[in-house]
Amino acid sequence: MAARLDYRWHLRKVMADRGMFSTTDLIGPLAGRGITLSSSQVYRLVTERPERLSLKILMALLDILDCTMDDLIEPVAAASPARRTGKAAAGGAGDTPGIGALRPKRARITGTAQ
Repeated sequence: MAARLDYRWHLRKVMADRGMFSTTDLIGPLAGRGITLSSSQVYRLVTERPERLSLKILMALLDILDCTMDDLIEPVAAASPARRTGKAAAGGAGDTPGIGALRPKRARITGTAQ
């Protein structure tokens, strides 16, 4: 099974390292590179981890901040969901019966009635 990858977005940290502490500090430099984003779009770009990102915007950020992709995006292994064991799936720990113990047994027909 292939390893699942995730990433961490470090735009806010890289901006702070460059003395840019306001999200609106990016609006002018982006506009100078032909990219027009609203202040709310820039805010989301800085404060949230983007799921989709235009390569033009990424290249502009790298140029504005004079950094590399490794500075902005850190690949990490995704946390795998906890696997359920048979005992946990049955519904109980210790002496508590699981759901299987509470189900009725199937009736069996052993002969014909006359």
